[in-house]
Amino acid sequence: MTAHDPGAGRPDPVRVADLAGRLEQVRTRLDAACARAARDPAEVDLLVVTKFFPAADVLALYDLGCRAFGESREPEAGTKADQVRAVVDDPIAFHMIGQIQRRKARSVGRWADVVHSLDSARLADALDVAVRTALDSGERSDLLDVLVQVNLDGAPDRGGVMPTDLDALAAAVRSKRALRLRGLMVIAPQSSTPAMWMERAAAIRSGFLDHHPDADEFSAGMSGDLDEAVRHGSTCVRVGTAIMGARPLVSP
Repeated sequence: MTAHDPGAGRPDPVRVADLAGRLEQVRTRLDAACARAARDPAEVDLLVVTKFFPAADVLALYDLGCRAFGESREPEAGTKADQVRAVVDDPIAFHMIGQIQRRKARSVGRWADVVHSLDSARLADALDVAVRTALDSGERSDLLDVLVQVNLDGAPDRGGVMPTDLDALAAAVRSKRALRLRGLMVIAPQSSTPAMWMERAAAIRSGFLDHHPDADEFSAGMSGDLDEAVRHGSTCVRVGTAIMGARPLVSP
């Protein structure tokens, strides 16, 4: 550890080798999915989901070439981002991919580079205030990129906005000074097949792009369904288990 390391540490060589092997397998799988879809692999970002895992794993993955990491729990995410950024000088991005309670928007607005899970105008209000406060205090230096989460099946516990309300929420985001509308995020339900849900998501996105052509990011696909997501236009796959392995018994 360096003198500036607040406790992030480094994993042992066995853990590094495990992460390297899993990461290579996912990269190979992603390249193959792009080839089958006749897409350039550079069009699809790999977001490594590191929730529940320590900052040491993030640092190991950074050394393996990863530059973007997904988190979903607060305050774990903010603490981890601070630990890693105290050690790493080069650009590194932390994405909030989980549902956000409005009372935690202040913290998320401080550390997150991107939010994938915006699903209400009230949350947009809270994040806008939080980001402007962080900009004023010097805790961040740029606006917050946001993706609107779309609820594909109407389940109330899944999070996301109904497709019929999508344009209204997009307009609300565009009215905020500290937020940038970048696109959409979806989570495929477990019912039916990934192909069906990704086809539905792609159709919703197509209509959305008619009105918001510059908001073309599409966060779709995880460890189990990234192949179908790539086939249906995903620009960012969120992969946790396939790279990180089983969740630790005791999370940070």
